[in-house]
Amino acid sequence: MSQLKLAALDADDLKIISAYTQDAVMKIGDLTYRAADKLFLIELNRFVWENKSGFFSRNNERRRSILHFERVSGVRTTGFSRDAKDDVLSLLAIRFEQAADTPAGVIELTCSGGAAIRLDVDYVEARLTDLGAAWEAQSRPAHKN
Repeated sequence: MSQLKLAALDADDLKIISAYTQDAVMKIGDLTYRAADKLFLIELNRFVWENKSGFFSRNNERRRSILHFERVSGVRTTGFSRDAKDDVLSLLAIRFEQAADTPAGVIELTCSGGAAIRLDVDYVEARLTDLGAAWEAQSRPAHKN
């Protein structure tokens, strides 16, 4: 499959990006907030779920990608230390909670182990871009029911 380039401009678009980034892994050191630019970037290795012909396919792949959020006015984290640069987070879902009567709100990135990243945003504007070729992953992500 070709490389993804997706944009999200509302909560429904963000659900699509969430689906494509489920089970992506990232080092804490690869989280970047540029406050002056109101920009939050995550370099991640996403699992290529869309490349599967069936649930039991054994062809597991990952791709290096950038997840980019615009108009970020604040970042809060819980469940991990920002100083543990080599620790790895596994992304489970991305959700948007809109404030009343305004396009502003909070984008929450929920990770395994109770970790989360909350972005205060003026409105939803996000991009997911694959950076290169896929490589074979050692295993397929699994979740308890």
